[in-house]
Amino acid sequence: MSNITSEIKFLVELDENRVPEKLSWTAQDGGVDAEEAKAMMLSIWDSNAQETLRIDLWTKDMPVDEMKVFFHQTLVAMADTFQRATADDKMTDTMKDFCDYFAEKLNLKK
Repeated sequence: MSNITSEIKFLVELDENRVPEKLSWTAQDGGVDAEEAKAMMLSIWDSNAQETLRIDLWTKDMPVDEMKVFFHQTLVAMADTFQRATADDKMTDTMKDFCDYFAEKLNLKK
């Protein structure tokens, strides 16, 4: 039986000071081909070191108001992922309470 692989690619274009000017990503299995993005957060678990490795990038033209929405949506998604990964309803509810608080304090709720 052969293994199936899938590839996700990120392309980061930098200015002369190595500040991201353009981000794009491709995930052919997901139907994404060189789609532009303004920000990304990637977390990778290093089991040997028992630590999280992170890549957090955003373009210099990413608006602050969009960054706040991006963070809020990322926090909500993390709570959902935590629930699926652990089935810990009590902590998931606590995380979602914080997400509501975060949105309220940033006036993100419409």
